[in-house]
Amino acid sequence: MAIRTALVSVSDKSGLVPFARALAARGVRILSSGGTARSLAAEGVPVETVESYTGSPEVMDGRVKTLHPRVHGGILSRGARDEADLARLGAREIDLVVVNLYPFERVAADPRSTHEHIVENIDIGGPSMVRSAAKNHARVTIVCDPADYERVLGELAASGDTRPETRAELAAKAFAHTAAYDAAISGYLSAREPDGARGPFPRYLTLPFERAYGLRYGENPHQAGAFYVERAAEPGSLARAESLGAGGKELSFNNLVDVDAALDAVREFDRPAAVVVKHTNPCGAAVGSLLVEAYRQAREADALSAFGGIVALNRDVDVATAQALAETFLECVVAPSFAAGALEILRGKKNLRLLATGAWLPAEHAALAYKRVGGGLVVQDRDATAAGEVTRGKVVTKRAPTADEVRSLEFAWRISKHVKSNAIVLARGEVTVGVGAGQMSRVVSVQIACEKAGEKARASALASDAFFPFSDGVEAAARAGVTAVAQPGGSVKDADVIAAADRLGLAMVFTGVRHFRH
Repeated sequence: MAIRTALVSVSDKSGLVPFARALAARGVRILSSGGTARSLAAEGVPVETVESYTGSPEVMDGRVKTLHPRVHGGILSRGARDEADLARLGAREIDLVVVNLYPFERVAADPRSTHEHIVENIDIGGPSMVRSAAKNHARVTIVCDPADYERVLGELAASGDTRPETRAELAAKAFAHTAAYDAAISGYLSAREPDGARGPFPRYLTLPFERAYGLRYGENPHQAGAFYVERAAEPGSLARAESLGAGGKELSFNNLVDVDAALDAVREFDRPAAVVVKHTNPCGAAVGSLLVEAYRQAREADALSAFGGIVALNRDVDVATAQALAETFLECVVAPSFAAGALEILRGKKNLRLLATGAWLPAEHAALAYKRVGGGLVVQDRDATAAGEVTRGKVVTKRAPTADEVRSLEFAWRISKHVKSNAIVLARGEVTVGVGAGQMSRVVSVQIACEKAGEKARASALASDAFFPFSDGVEAAARAGVTAVAQPGGSVKDADVIAAADRLGLAMVFTGVRHFRH
């Protein structure tokens, strides 16, 4: 059945006028209300106001305008089955509903918005029309996203109507739209404290996600998997990264987890930096004057582990860096962007996936972090500190670290935050030389880091994500040649640990901040 009447009422007016003009050119009668009707009329698009169609004026400053039986009857009509009721209402069938909602989320996020203004941006008529149209998708097409205008016009040009499969898909999208909208409202209202302040953790937390694509499998081949993206994901996040088409495979479950870990780590640095990740842990990291220099040093920090790794870079990839990347088998490279010549080189590598984030998130960006546990979530603020914690820390040993040691400690400290606990990172300058991760005993992590470093442990600096419970960790580090240590402090054995450091000639800084990563 051809689309003859469309109801158009949108807050987001991007693409609206050419879409409405194309509908009018096909002879579609357009009903509209409020600002949308005025916008269309101003552009010469023929439009009938909802007020004239219903015979009922807009009231209460526009709070009530589309909540009317002629509107919802026209949307919910099931053809011949409801003809008599439609005639009794003096209504006609509405075949296409183009509605998106008041910008509640944007207004609520604006610190200048008052509570009253935020509440006024809770849409009532819009969700009602969206839900009515989506329920009746057997006949009615619902469009709540301007990105779907072109698709709808294409199908109208082909047959005069949309396909049943399209209507069903758009209906599911519409219900997701209103569900996310309601989630934002309940989250906002349930986060308000009695004094009107907004707390960080609402009583009701509903997280809207959309499936981006299916995965070949999950962590292991016997597990199914899919990648879902957050509706409000920030530009620069993994969810918004663009795949540049290299390689013959989609990113896997494990690839995505590793890419996110690598991105999070490389964001720590303002100067050209590279981080190589295996199994969510940095195995090599470096900062350099040039990106290619940083990458080569990060790779050589643990060349064995770098094979088959994930590389994150905080600068646009140039030809020189691409040539260096092409020397080793890698699973994925993620960076802000890639030069044309770099893409040409890297696309020649079989199964190498390339991701461009475009925008770049700073290390200190705020976000909530979630972890799934049985039957629920644990939620926390993202760990957004690290920079400057060593230089602001307290020297607790007789010997203060030298300027070179401070530089190494600061670098190692910022990487240790991204290593699974118990985390130990050795660095010389702004290059890691050894990493000990995920051990049940901190001294074992020290031993692993020193073993990885070998001779490079000599004159290196050590960062520990949490305090040393005993002196054995610093003693093992000193035997390997470590000369300076950064740790949070706070152990009941701090005095013993400091005494051991003094006896061994180590410099030690207490940062007062712990960076566990479980």
